[in-house]
Amino acid sequence: MSKKDKIEQEEIINEQETVQVEENQEVEVEFVKEEPTPEELIQAANDKFLRLFAEFENYKKRTTKERIELFKTAGQEVMTSLLPVVDDFERALSHIEENKETAELKKGVELIYQKFYNTLELKGLAKLETRAGDAFDAEFHEAITQIPAPSDDLKGKVIDCIEKGYKLGDKIIRYPKVVIGQ
Repeated sequence: MSKKDKIEQEEIINEQETVQVEENQEVEVEFVKEEPTPEELIQAANDKFLRLFAEFENYKKRTTKERIELFKTAGQEVMTSLLPVVDDFERALSHIEENKETAELKKGVELIYQKFYNTLELKGLAKLETRAGDAFDAEFHEAITQIPAPSDDLKGKVIDCIEKGYKLGDKIIRYPKVVIGQ
């Protein structure tokens, strides 16, 4: 290669570098950001404030709802543990014989039972009424067993209720245990 060729190559390389530098400068000029105006800053701050306020309001509503639910069902564990006592009272009342000697006993047990049950009702407990002949609903009843239906119209229906069901507020805390006709 001659000196002349080397000089021409150097000039070409220098021109390319100059073009690249100029292009880079143009690119740099394109990426220069402008400072936001005070109005834009205020709008951004307002948007941020509104979103934060809405999020806080949703939090307050959610926690209030959770607190109300907690108060409604706070006694669920206590109520569930007292249901066998209610069952025992009902069994005792159904088995006390009707004669003069036990009439006073039955009256006393009924008074205690009524007072106890009324107190539970004031706290939100309610019976789920289930009678023989009602249609069986798997979401509402708990099937214990199936027996042959005494008649065709009782197939798939409740034959007998073994254990009563109860609900506390709107929530079922014990499903009625039933026998179904087959």
